[in-house]
Amino acid sequence: MDYSKTLRNNNKIYSRTSSQGQNLQYSSDFSLRFVFAGNERYDIGRRNLSIYPDSFLILNRGTQFSTDTDSDIPVQSFSIHFDEQFLNDLKDSWSFSGSHLLGRSAFKTKHLFEFDETIYPLSGDLMYNVYHLKQYLDSGLEDELLINEYLHHCLVNYFNIYDEEIINKADRLHFLNQNTKMEILRRLNLAKEYLYSNYNQNISLEDLAEHSCLSVNHLLRTFKQAFNLTPHQFLIQLRLRRAQLLLRNTSYPINEVVNLIGFECPSSFIRLFKNHYKITPLKYRQIA
Repeated sequence: MDYSKTLRNNNKIYSRTSSQGQNLQYSSDFSLRFVFAGNERYDIGRRNLSIYPDSFLILNRGTQFSTDTDSDIPVQSFSIHFDEQFLNDLKDSWSFSGSHLLGRSAFKTKHLFEFDETIYPLSGDLMYNVYHLKQYLDSGLEDELLINEYLHHCLVNYFNIYDEEIINKADRLHFLNQNTKMEILRRLNLAKEYLYSNYNQNISLEDLAEHSCLSVNHLLRTFKQAFNLTPHQFLIQLRLRRAQLLLRNTSYPINEVVNLIGFECPSSFIRLFKNHYKITPLKYRQIA
């Protein structure tokens, strides 16, 4: 369902369905961007990112980007754009103690920091809130108090994901200097984005290292520290999650699913899927 909503506090929500098209845009507000079916590509400078229903992207205010959809099935995109005051108010309440909040009239709300523009996993409470928000809006209901409560919880849940995906992962890196940790994590996130966006391709360690501006050995060592997985293990788990989406939402035969997610051997896929999810792909499709 297509619609755009601007709330009285200037938060905005867009829902769009498309199968093909390219669009150059400018992010006027901090936004969370999702897809509920298909995938959407974002080009930000030299970076080419693709988001699927198991992931989402954030864009900071002022980012220039283009989007591109070219899919056999209609792409359902959904984005939430937060007014700067709404965002900063929540940042303040998230960052400051109660004593600071009680005295908040004594200082001016400020922009605390920008978030890392990268692909994040969509799961847990954020997935629950976004799905329920979309269902609520699709039904035509327009209680702005309830909608803003959903938006508040979406932001809080994103902050939790940010802590895990950025702050905690940086802390796992074996470097003393915090700036070094954040720079290495930024490069590791380039590798992660490459895996998310090219998971169905034949990816070499050399390509991944070059894309992340790290040596192969440095990539292997630091990737395992941050993600608790090697790049290959991360890729296998990503392919299995994408297989779940295809099994649940399409009627592709198992052999075609195997090809679409980048596996070469159906028997290896079935074994890995069963080991990871404790169920065969066929049975998963039957009950999903």
